[in-house]
Formats: sequence, structure tokens, C-alpha cells
Amino acid sequence: MGYRRSPLEGLVMLDRSFWHDRRIFVTGHTGFKGSWLAAWLTQMEARVFGYALAPPTFPAMVDICGLPRVLAGHTVADVRDANALLAAMLDSRPEIVLHLAAQPLVRDSYQRPGDTYAVNVIRTLNVLEAVRACDSVRAVVIVTTDKCYENREWLWPYREDDPLGGHDPYSSSKACAELLAASYRRSFFKNTGVALATARAGNVIGGGDWATDRLVPDFLRAIDRGEPLRLRAPLSVRPWQHVLEPLSGYLRLAEQLYHHGQDYAQAWNFGPGEQDARSVAWLADTLCHLHGNATWKMADEPHPHEATMLRLDSSKAHAMLDWRPRWRLTDALKATIDWHLGWKSGDDMLTLSYEQIRQYLESPAL
Repeated sequence: MGYRRSPLEGLVMLDRSFWHDRRIFVTGHTGFKGSWLAAWLTQMEARVFGYALAPPTFPAMVDICGLPRVLAGHTVADVRDANALLAAMLDSRPEIVLHLAAQPLVRDSYQRPGDTYAVNVIRTLNVLEAVRACDSVRAVVIVTTDKCYENREWLWPYREDDPLGGHDPYSSSKACAELLAASYRRSFFKNTGVALATARAGNVIGGGDWATDRLVPDFLRAIDRGEPLRLRAPLSVRPWQHVLEPLSGYLRLAEQLYHHGQDYAQAWNFGPGEQDARSVAWLADTLCHLHGNATWKMADEPHPHEATMLRLDSSKAHAMLDWRPRWRLTDALKATIDWHLGWKSGDDMLTLSYEQIRQYLESPAL
């Protein structure tokens, strides 16, 4: 299946002038991906209105970088509170909404399935309802996950038109969010001037992530404790990428939704190149090599089912958005460790984050 080329083919970075002084509403800005997104938008001098719960970890990037002081708005509230969300959106009058608030962990979804569905589905419903009531909005990006596909454990990458599904509650809840967004796109937004898209990304890594049950944060915690990293599924393959990779896709997509509307109102994959779909063991070995004396071993406790093979086909984003990854996985791992070491050394972490964004943008597309 082929895709038509982007009308702006050849653009090699985001249009900074587009984002300057533009009003952007970001849910989940206190989380790992949300903090990086908020930082990037403030670097481009956008007016960012964040709406999220208090940071889910301690420490947290949003606090370490002092993001609340550079945002146009910083609301600590639950997206499940529909009235508070609506009031915040109406007050900020955004042109673009980027919805990242989520329960993002597979293992947590087994322990709290009800909360996972409530967070990942009802929060999305509330965002879409708030958008319906806010006449300033022109573009919406709903962030889901690469795990929203019905995983067949096959070798080839998943494409946007493959069936949705999900074995675990997290993956299933994100598939539900995809179906919800598709319904709202067809039922309410198609002829209203609001362009709605969903974005599915791979396993992201980067500095500022302290979540539990994620490989790189678990590795860094093990290093800080002087212990070996414990791996649950070393042979599992994932589409690893630095957090800036999918964020650049979300921002590029939002630009095109704003300019070209319904032509881009669909689902999109933002994954790494085929060579960076690597096993957990490969990633752990590389981290140990980069850090020096670190080691890993197999975890001996039982763990719930997680997919073994998962890869994404991003050819549609390559062709229609002119989006491509910029960092190989080894570059992403080095940037992650550099960020962590900078934090431990007491560096100004907002400045360091801005510098990593600049380095990313100046890297050639792969």
C-alpha cells in the first residue's frame, strides 16, 4: 500500500514560528513524556497550559526542570473531573490540544484494571467532550500506544490499518481510546473545523523517567543502589526510541492538522527504524557497556503476560508527514545517561533538556 507525499516534503525540522505564542493545552504534562513535550513547546515560546495530576513519581522531571514557572498555565487536577477540565480548557482557549494523560504501565493495569480503563478511556472521553464545547480548538492529537494492536506475535511491523486489540488491560484500554477517538472524529468533528488524530509510539526512553517497571529507570535505580538490573523477559523485542522521536511526530502532526485539517485526521505510527527494534537483553547489555561496571540478571519472580514481539511500521508518517527518526538507539541511550548524570551533578536541567532538544533537531534524519 502506498501513500501520497506530504505537500511540505523536504521540511527537516518543526516550524518554530508556527508555535511561537500559540495557545496549546497539554494533558499529562507532569508525566515523563508530558514534561518533555511541555519543555519543547516552551523552548519554541508557545503558550502552554498544562492540566494533570501531581507528578506520578519522586523525583519528577516537571519539578526538576521548574516547568511550572515557564508555563502559561499549570493546573493540578484530574482529567476524570469533567467540569474542572472543561473550565480549564475554556479559560485557556487553546488552538491545539495534545492529550497525553494516561495510566501507562502494563503491570499496573493487571493490579488496577478498573482504574486503568477509567483513566485511559474516560479521561479521553472527557477531553473530547471539552473540545466539543471549546470553539477555539482546531487540532487535537490523542496519544495512545504501539500496544493498541491485536498482537499476533508475528515478525513484521504493525500498520495503522491492522486490527486493534490488547491482551492486557492497559493495551485493551488504549485500543478502546482509539475506537472512541475514531467515533468522535466521524460523529462530531468531521465537519466542524476540528481535526482529530491519534498517535501510536514505541517504547520511549530518555532522561527524567523514574517510573517503575520500565527498563531504563530500573537500570538507573539499580546502578544507584549498586545492584544488578533484574530482567523479566530478556528476549522480548520492542521498538525502542528516545522520547524526543515520537514527540517530534506529535508536533509535526499537530502542525499538519492545523494547516490541512481532515487530510491528516487519522491514526499514525511513530516508531524507530527496523534496526532499533531490539531485545530487552540487547538494550541491557548496551546500557551496561555505556555505564561501565553495571550488570544484569534474570528476575526469578513470576510476572504477568506481556507481548514478546512488537514492531511498528511508520512508513505512512515518513511519506505523508516527512517525519523520520533522527537518533539511533545507541544515541538515545547515551543522551539518557548524560541527562541522568547531569541531574546527579546538579546541572540546570531545563537548560540541559533544551540543549538535548537542540542536538536532536540538528541531527540528520535517518
